Amino acid sequence: MLELTMATVTAADAGVTAGMQMADAPSEPDAVLRVGRDKSVCRLSTPDDWLFVSRAHLEFRCGPDGTWSLAWLRGSQPDPSCEVRLTVGEHAQALSYGGTVPLPRGSSGEVVVQDRAEPRSVNVGFYHEV
Repeated sequence: MLELTMATVTAADAGVTAGMQMADAPSEPDAVLRVGRDKSVCRLSTPDDWLFVSRAHLEFRCGPDGTWSLAWLRGSQPDPSCEVRLTVGEHAQALSYGGTVPLPRGSSGEVVVQDRAEPRSVNVGFYHEV
């Protein structure tokens, strides 16, 4: 099972967890959880006017062996208007636009989508229950 929690944070409400969203999916092949602005395809959705987040921005996908990966899906623009960072334990890394990384089995961490133009972010915590 992969559990996600998401909070949208602006400079004005930093530290506030109101409006937190949650989603989960079993660790079965081809299970998918998406984060983005399009509520019809994303289990966790951001405000419609947060254009630094694509309609479908992040995708968590379970592979055939029950391990999960994280993909930063390419949007309609050639260059992103945000940065995406993944932190697992003490290890932090930037994700490349259009890139995919495996999540360690049984891990927990955070993915931060940071707007380059304003002090606001989408913070997605994850926990992979084995």
